[in-house]
Amino acid sequence: MAYATINPYNNEAVKEYAYTTEAELQAALATGHALYKKNRKQPVAERAKILHNVAAKLREHSAELARACTIDMGKLLRESEGEVELVAIIADWFADHGEEILKPETIDTIATGTAEIHHSATGIVMMVEPWNFPYYQIMRVFAPNFIVGNPMILKHAANTPTSAQMFADVVAEAGAPEGSLTNLFLSYDKVTEAIEDPRVQGVALTGSERGGTAVAEAAGKNLKKNTMELGGMDPFIVLDDANMDDVIDIAWRARLYNTGQVCTSSKRFIVMDKVYDQFVEGLKEKFSKVVPGDPLDPKTSLAPMNREKAKDKLQKQVDDAIAAGAKVVYGNEPIDLPGQFFMPTILTDIDKDNPAYSEEMFGPVAAVYKVHSEEEAIELANDNPYGLGGIVFAGDADHGAEVAAQIETGMVFVNNFMVTLPELPFGGVKLSGYGREMSHIGEMAFVNEQLIVKTDKPNLDNVAGGLVATDPE
Repeated sequence: MAYATINPYNNEAVKEYAYTTEAELQAALATGHALYKKNRKQPVAERAKILHNVAAKLREHSAELARACTIDMGKLLRESEGEVELVAIIADWFADHGEEILKPETIDTIATGTAEIHHSATGIVMMVEPWNFPYYQIMRVFAPNFIVGNPMILKHAANTPTSAQMFADVVAEAGAPEGSLTNLFLSYDKVTEAIEDPRVQGVALTGSERGGTAVAEAAGKNLKKNTMELGGMDPFIVLDDANMDDVIDIAWRARLYNTGQVCTSSKRFIVMDKVYDQFVEGLKEKFSKVVPGDPLDPKTSLAPMNREKAKDKLQKQVDDAIAAGAKVVYGNEPIDLPGQFFMPTILTDIDKDNPAYSEEMFGPVAAVYKVHSEEEAIELANDNPYGLGGIVFAGDADHGAEVAAQIETGMVFVNNFMVTLPELPFGGVKLSGYGREMSHIGEMAFVNEQLIVKTDKPNLDNVAGGLVATDPE
């Protein structure tokens, strides 16, 4: 697929971008590798100043960045504006805390002398990122690795090329050295070629299970460390003592934010029988009030999906679910607008044989399940191939946390909307991937954890676990 901006609101072809050539890829690898060597001698504090400037430039260009994001992939303008501010916050956080995170760690050891772990860059990191948060997905990898000193090559989604290039341009404008972040319009073959190059030492992917499998295979064959953030079918558990006004107010937002096109969206609502009917009626009412329209218009509250292919896939999934016995209690009707709009839909009566039971629906479709005990709720939440995030609503937050601890996911929020912030690690388990981005964990994703043991004089009487040659006669 060619890299192109096609406005999902009106289907207008805005701009197309040529694929990166072999010469351009090789130039990016050479520039990045040269920068890696230079960064090893540069104080972290100098990169922190540049990263603060990246944050400032993002805020300076916020209006144009937000508009480009909305035109690229269709999200509401206010959501795009929020995304730009979030990435600036992330940049500032790593600029403030990155150097401290990288300080050497002293190890208490019986070895002679002192032992420390030093953290340093390893080389170019290859980034493969999706369309749903064009700037945030980049910044999750860029900010920590820039502080570390790892140059990055970006392969963004084919339908968000304008956003990708604008982000890279802002980084350059902020004073980052050439090679810090190089945006390339790579074919899949070229991605594999880059991963195979010895100058690339890490691979970070956010995307589909299929894409993750392909990239992980290439990385594994070439012994490259990689992190994967893949899909999710996050549970939203409602216990029978939960505050239902709060539950319903959060539930519809959790499902429809970014038109439901979020890996960590709540997709399965697991509700105790005592409050099930109240929940379904409340969700129907909230869904019925959204206003589809131009995502650049502040009055719009339902944006189009990102492209026709995604809408068609979601419709087929809903059709297949209905054919397998699911009941539509709201939605699944056409919206009379030219763009890629999908009416918010609620499905119930989904059994284990229904494909909807184990398939991620990446759009504004809520699957609602009725359960009769906490144990059943937990079992249903975990009976799933994914494990990214989740939400638990309970009358008592401490008890909600006890339930949350039994959910097989990387992140769970109790009595609140899921949030993402730079100090919080982001990632999952099972088919949702491995590794973490952001926080101190994310900053350590692609570093050399080098052990250095030093002493003034060797002591051959204090050797543990090693071999000492016998003195010659």
